[in-house]
Amino acid sequence: MGNANTDSPIDDIAYLTRSEHRAPALIALSVRPRSRSELWEMTGVSESTIRRTLSEFEARNWVYRDGYQYEATQMGAFVASAIAESIDRIETERQLRDVWRLLPDEETGFTIDMCSDATVTVADPEEPSRPISRFCALFEGTDRLRVTGLDVAMLDSCKTELCRRIVEGMETELINPPRVADYIRSDCPDLFSEALESGNLDLRLHDDLPPFGVGLFDDRTAIIGYDPEGVAVRVLVDTDGTDPREWAESTFTAHRRKTPTLPLENDL
Repeated sequence: MGNANTDSPIDDIAYLTRSEHRAPALIALSVRPRSRSELWEMTGVSESTIRRTLSEFEARNWVYRDGYQYEATQMGAFVASAIAESIDRIETERQLRDVWRLLPDEETGFTIDMCSDATVTVADPEEPSRPISRFCALFEGTDRLRVTGLDVAMLDSCKTELCRRIVEGMETELINPPRVADYIRSDCPDLFSEALESGNLDLRLHDDLPPFGVGLFDDRTAIIGYDPEGVAVRVLVDTDGTDPREWAESTFTAHRRKTPTLPLENDL
């Protein structure tokens, strides 16, 4: 059996993370009992490696053996939960590492914790439209849409699908920077006139919006991150969490209360 005497908690963390199979194995055992053969098939390591790993887990009182199966103890489940949460957080951080500065800052009440369990869609050189495609997929499945900060960078690529959904019956409130009015007048006045005539669209201008967008769908909340020049959508973060929903509702309400300088429908 292995040696359970470690010098610090860091040693145990290092043990779990030094080989990629150890944390997944402990997490799996915290879900339900498993045999050695199940574990080595699941992790892709050899049977002898799993045998040594289970011995180390037993030495730390993280698992116990019951017949041919192993199961996490309460202490093992406690450790597995912490490791799983840490892995999730690091995965979120890795996705946001290059784009987090494009999201709302803490002064707005938004925190990176709100991105936990979120779907993060980042543009890349091969698929620059990934965040826009995700946004379109979200409004295809909603009956009500509210967005503040829907800038030209997003609108240009999804206007046809968006107006189609509005005409079909999706209740929509959009709060936009003034340049959106110029874009609509010059590029697609007929498209938005039809959407406005449907009675399902409230389209307004706000001349002091922050450099990000906030979208509220039936069951999801989305944050839109634009590049510093505002000409491209770099990231879309969407979640069904309660805290981001409350923050987004508050943000949208605050922006709507201050709008509009002029309802856009009167300006077309």
